[in-house]
Amino acid sequence: MTMTPDQMIRFVDDLYAATGVGDFDKAAEMLTDDFFITEADCMPMAGTYRGKNALRDLFVAVMGMVDVAGLDRVQTTAGGDYAVTILSFRFADPALAPAELCEMFRFRDGKCCEIRPFYFDPAQFAAAVAAKKASA
Repeated sequence: MTMTPDQMIRFVDDLYAATGVGDFDKAAEMLTDDFFITEADCMPMAGTYRGKNALRDLFVAVMGMVDVAGLDRVQTTAGGDYAVTILSFRFADPALAPAELCEMFRFRDGKCCEIRPFYFDPAQFAAAVAAKKASA
């Protein structure tokens, strides 16, 4: 089943909405059985997270490392089998610069089979990790 760009954009919106309220069961239903998300080696949560619970596992890891106050989505664009969302993490400490990134979503058979985040400057996320460690 090929998705239209509008369907992919709605899908991404729905996936962010589900994970944003902690509905990881709904999120898991939106993923293929062989889903994976890969965080770059330069990130503190580096690695490949696999399976229908991968988003939950990554969410737990990230929230254990940083205090996120919000996720600001700018725009999603889609075509072919891909959608890309421009977004940033705002941290609880307002002195920290937001971590800006794009997330690439790949689709197969009406579900998401891969997510790959691309951080503009990993130093912002690293600073948020250091700030959380210092406040503990």
